[in-house]
Amino acid sequence: MVNESISMEYTSAGIPVITDSVPGCRSSGYMVAVNTGSRDEHPEIFGLSHLLEHVVFRATKTRTSFQMSKEMEGAGGEMNAFTAKEMTAFYGVTIDSTANVAKDLVADIVSNPLIAKDDTELEKKIVLQEISMCENDPESYIHDLFDEVIWDGHELSQGEAGTRDVVNSLTNVDLREYYDERYRVPNLAVFACGSVDKDDVLRWAEENFDPMSGGRPNPRKAPVLTGSAYRYYKRKGDHCYVGMGFRAFDANDDDLPALTMLNAVLGSGSSSRLFQNVREEKALVYSIYNYVDQYTDAGSMGTYMSATEENVLDAIETTARTYRELKDGGLTDGELQRVKNLVKGALIRGMESTSRRLYTLAKGTMLVGKPRSLEERLSRLDAVTEEDVMRVAEKVIRPEGLNVVMYSDDVASMKDFKPTQLDF
Repeated sequence: MVNESISMEYTSAGIPVITDSVPGCRSSGYMVAVNTGSRDEHPEIFGLSHLLEHVVFRATKTRTSFQMSKEMEGAGGEMNAFTAKEMTAFYGVTIDSTANVAKDLVADIVSNPLIAKDDTELEKKIVLQEISMCENDPESYIHDLFDEVIWDGHELSQGEAGTRDVVNSLTNVDLREYYDERYRVPNLAVFACGSVDKDDVLRWAEENFDPMSGGRPNPRKAPVLTGSAYRYYKRKGDHCYVGMGFRAFDANDDDLPALTMLNAVLGSGSSSRLFQNVREEKALVYSIYNYVDQYTDAGSMGTYMSATEENVLDAIETTARTYRELKDGGLTDGELQRVKNLVKGALIRGMESTSRRLYTLAKGTMLVGKPRSLEERLSRLDAVTEEDVMRVAEKVIRPEGLNVVMYSDDVASMKDFKPTQLDF
């Protein structure tokens, strides 16, 4: 047992089953996570994990996609999936009285997908449109470009959607081979939260997923440390999108809570330093914020902004000065407690949604190997001191580790830009 509400047990085949029972909850959520994602693909199959995630919804051996949608919506629920760099997951959430529908449908798409040729060809058209949509949403696409630079040469640089040429070349035979190799024990984990019973969830997992044996674990290597870099990607338009940041800590690192606080001080919310310094005081950007990415063996902290051509270099330089002011001057009175409350408030509010709670439970467990309760996560944040934040700032915010990416049309002021010209 992890605590009174979260349990972690194992099926006879060794599948971890994590259940978060929430008293008084009137919805039930079930998820199967597969320990494979875009970092586990080689160049000939970039985007396969994501395409497969789509195709399994097309048809199972017992249902069409329309039948699945009709059953789930008729049960007052939703069913969806997502592909990340280190996992792919399928889930269903319904009202508590129709929980069996969610269990049946999630089990069906994970254990009985048809993966037919016609379905694969149809879904490829949809995925190609999704790739195009992402590339035409620069506020989202800048994250993919930043990953290409900060993880340059490593599998973490690979975007989840893949590339047009590779996705176009994939066949249902490729997908079936990948499914038969990866969608198996020991790569499966089962999660449930809300109005759920751990014994019932364990039985459901054993009946449906224990027979899926014979999988191959993904061999992974951690990225090696690289230096500073700047890369420019051209786009048409009069707006500039910038990502700048540093390698940081993996999800198991004891300093991750302190990094979370540092990240919040810099760029979480409209009272953050970057929002105030770059937007409110100088009006250099419309949007600016900080973000932390976590993986099992790596991590990063980045700042993202959008600015016009005449403001972009000043915005980057002001961001760097904000880094320096924090490192030189430390935290202000009450600043740490303010951002603790900000981060804790977001965590607590997120746990009030069954879908969000299910996602958080699965992501956290897949990253660190065990679930952490809300109380444990809040306690880890509360334990962070100002000294912890400043120590982490010195470790992470290093000029020799700064990576900068810009997605824009030609900008004269950035023509000869080098990260080393920034002073922090």
